[in-house]
Amino acid sequence: GDVIHRMLTATQYIAPLMANFNPSYSRNSTVQYLDNGTVFVVQWDKVYLQDKEDMGSFTFQAALHSSGRIVFGYKEIPVPVLRISASQHPVKAGLSDAFMVLNPAPDVPESRRRTIYEYHRVELDTSRISSLSAVEFTPLPTCLQHQSCETCVSSELTFNCSWCHVLQRYL
Repeated sequence: GDVIHRMLTATQYIAPLMANFNPSYSRNSTVQYLDNGTVFVVQWDKVYLQDKEDMGSFTFQAALHSSGRIVFGYKEIPVPVLRISASQHPVKAGLSDAFMVLNPAPDVPESRRRTIYEYHRVELDTSRISSLSAVEFTPLPTCLQHQSCETCVSSELTFNCSWCHVLQRYL
């Protein structure tokens, strides 16, 4: 929907490099994806910044592994990311997630009943993004990795999770 879409660039993203890219500028520009069941990869190949085509083309990708690992690969970054203008579109790199709550008040307009709560963000230092570089995110251990009561209660996780015998899963 429109309301959610406007907030996505601010609160919910997996972004190796978010900027005002124009994939339709060149016939050679593509955004492709591959899913082999173990890894899902999206690649932006030879894409240009809108109205800044003279800066050169960018090639980079995001690889989401079924293990939870995420890798951002930067093949071609023709200019320092700090030189990319954020006036038309946010410029950032990293991960962010949020959820939306719909307030049940019927007397409030629908657009004001939606509240988006961002609960986690990892921002990359964009000054460190350069050609032929990569960033790897590895997931922290969670209760989700436990398959039995024994492994759950004997784990050394730093937060409180517990095994539910009735549901046969962690809580």
